[in-house]
Amino acid sequence: MTQRALDSSGEQTPGPSRPTMIDAGAELDPVHPMEPPPARRPDGLSTAEVAERVARGEVNDVPVRSSRSITEIVRANVFTRFNLIIGVLWVIMLFVAPIQDSLFGFVIVANTGIGIIQEWRAKKTLDSLAVIGEAKPTVRRDGVAAEISTSEIVLGDLVELGPGDKVVVDGTVSEADSLEIDESLLTGEADPVIKRAGDPVMSGSFVVAGGGAFTATKVGREAYAAQLAEEASRFTLVHSELRSGISTILKYVTWMMVPTAIGLIISQLVVKDNNFKESVARTVGGIVPMIPEGLVLLTSVAFAIGVVRLGRKQCLVQELPAIEGLARVDVVCLDKTGTLTEGGMDVTEVRPLNGSDEAYVTQVLRTFGSSDPRPNASLQAIIDAYPAAGGDAESWTVTDAMPFSSARKYSGAAFTEADGTDSVWLLGAPDVLLSEGDATLTEIEQLNEQGLRVLLLARAEGSLDAPGAAAGAAPTALVVLEQRLRPDAGDTLAYFADQNVATKVISGDNAVSVGAVAGKLGLAGAENTLDARRLPTDPDEMATAMEENAVFGRVTPQQKRDMVAALQSRGHTVAMTGDGVNDVLALKDADIGVSMGSGSEATRAVAQIVLLNNSFATLPSVVAEGRRVIGNITRVATLFLTKTVYSVLLAILVVCFQVEYPFLPRHLTLLSTLTIGVPAFFLALAPNKERAQPHFVRRVMRYAIPSGVIAAAATFATYLVARHYYSGEGALEAETSAATLTLFLVSMWVLAIIARPYTWWRVGLVAAMGLGFLIVLVVPWLQDFFALKLVGAPMPWTAVGIAVAAAALLEFTWRWVGRRFGA
Repeated sequence: MTQRALDSSGEQTPGPSRPTMIDAGAELDPVHPMEPPPARRPDGLSTAEVAERVARGEVNDVPVRSSRSITEIVRANVFTRFNLIIGVLWVIMLFVAPIQDSLFGFVIVANTGIGIIQEWRAKKTLDSLAVIGEAKPTVRRDGVAAEISTSEIVLGDLVELGPGDKVVVDGTVSEADSLEIDESLLTGEADPVIKRAGDPVMSGSFVVAGGGAFTATKVGREAYAAQLAEEASRFTLVHSELRSGISTILKYVTWMMVPTAIGLIISQLVVKDNNFKESVARTVGGIVPMIPEGLVLLTSVAFAIGVVRLGRKQCLVQELPAIEGLARVDVVCLDKTGTLTEGGMDVTEVRPLNGSDEAYVTQVLRTFGSSDPRPNASLQAIIDAYPAAGGDAESWTVTDAMPFSSARKYSGAAFTEADGTDSVWLLGAPDVLLSEGDATLTEIEQLNEQGLRVLLLARAEGSLDAPGAAAGAAPTALVVLEQRLRPDAGDTLAYFADQNVATKVISGDNAVSVGAVAGKLGLAGAENTLDARRLPTDPDEMATAMEENAVFGRVTPQQKRDMVAALQSRGHTVAMTGDGVNDVLALKDADIGVSMGSGSEATRAVAQIVLLNNSFATLPSVVAEGRRVIGNITRVATLFLTKTVYSVLLAILVVCFQVEYPFLPRHLTLLSTLTIGVPAFFLALAPNKERAQPHFVRRVMRYAIPSGVIAAAATFATYLVARHYYSGEGALEAETSAATLTLFLVSMWVLAIIARPYTWWRVGLVAAMGLGFLIVLVVPWLQDFFALKLVGAPMPWTAVGIAVAAAALLEFTWRWVGRRFGA
């Protein structure tokens, strides 16, 4: 097999073929052996043959999971390490203490239930969206081509291929019309491979040019596509900075918790000779708040709700960490066609060159339109402007055709004209087909500056597949096209500018033309255009060029990939949008790949977010959702970890001072509910437009540690003062009530700081939590239920005074940390 390789000028030169992955490893790979060329079956299988294969189980029926099963959801939410610890403590408390000391267990049941319900809702959304986004290959049976579900393909089916189509099962080429397959997803090599009849094709590759058909030789779980599809659509929480950071925090918390809990148990049960049941209750009361069990659960709920919200906006989330990645995006790379502009174009003018006859040019364009059964948008505009007609047009016949390739930037066709003359024509980018310095380029540049797209029709010498077919082609006419701008694209670009997200327009079209389109839409820096053929190859120099310019034209698929890598090398988090096959490599390498639902199957397969409604205007909502999730989780994590820090320190202080642990589980359940649980739920769902910053663990702990230390010190100080103030029967309950008051007030101040900047509902949330605690203190039956009763006036006011001093220290500490370590 030989292959035409592209030289630097975009022309094809003879070269040795690059062996495909199957060619190179056929003898070593038992899963994908070389297949003999299939018998030519131009009509495909018959209905009876399909039925026979279905009966034998030779069907591509591979269940593609878009989410976890109900059983897996329940298991993942119920059987956790922290639920096990708290469950054991809960069972103990049910035997040794009143029900109000076991309330923490009911909170875990409720939270676990919320997690199951939210993930179940997310599962339903993902399942339905996966069906919407499912590939529909065209299969020929009984001589009739029809789209069917991937799962309905049987062994021996004849599957048709066109530009952008994904190879969904393994097979062998039966028909090939300039068929070029990109196997980059399998081999990592971007160069397309020319396929001829008898050549193997592997699922996971896709068509970049030409067309044809292949016979399915591997279906079901034997096909490589089964592994790719299941991996791409599986509902998994893969590695992310947020989740790995939380895991790191919990690991250290566990290490601190075990020795502290052991010391607390010994202190309360051995050193202090108290009532056994009350000692157990206070010991459990010291252990339970050390576990930030709600943080992991709240993170899962936030992710799940994010998926559901995006699902309602017709966004298919392939991987949940994409939600987090969206929050960190600071550069968005856009492909002009299909993103800033609508798919359709209109022919506004045809300018004959070098004295060419306009009627003759029209006939060439009319015939050219009939040469490609799968026209791209540009050729479709020509077909719409010059539809096939009767009369003399019928005497023109197409003898050869070369579909458009994004690598060579032009298409071609050979005709036998009405008078029997043979002619060869090329249609494509003028700056590729014309020699440098040609006077026509000046005229084209003026049109490009108006945002118009210009194609050159040129008459070539020799055959289409001759080496250097474009060299010496005679310019015949300019075809001027006008692209349809998306009505919402301008507002979307304005949103990104307002959010300090840099926008880079990366296109295969002429840079000046792309800049004109971007300028019409109000893109800042649209005048800073750069032809990618002049782009430096050095990664560092390329990164500088990427940061200094906003519009890039004549970008090859490999350059798109390099440009994404260059931006990432400067620390940028890059989102790449696109819908064409030339966007696949960049989509795959970008931090977040966003594909249009109407885009090629290949782009939809590698993207992490698919906009099924094809609306670029949806992207700001998607970015905002990511920022909301990651920003709010970072915010509320400080609440959970502040509790963990002060709980561990209080337990250590109790052991060191050999005193009773001041709190029963009911007290900390009340405090956790009012200062953490309920507020965190609302804060986690609140709007948040801040771009997420890296170093999650450091950002959270730099506030949680000093806050926890201050809260523990103030609470224990109040407890020690109360122990000297109160005496006699009921002293411990009075001491606990005073310490609880201080801890609540300090925790409320932490909540008040985290709730900033204030809005009416945030102020109302903090006030409602304070009101809830006040109601507990004044309603007699709630006083008895929670064992909270303030005795006398001096000690409660002392507790308030200590809390006020702690709040002032908190304010100073938070501001100092913000200045010292950044916001």
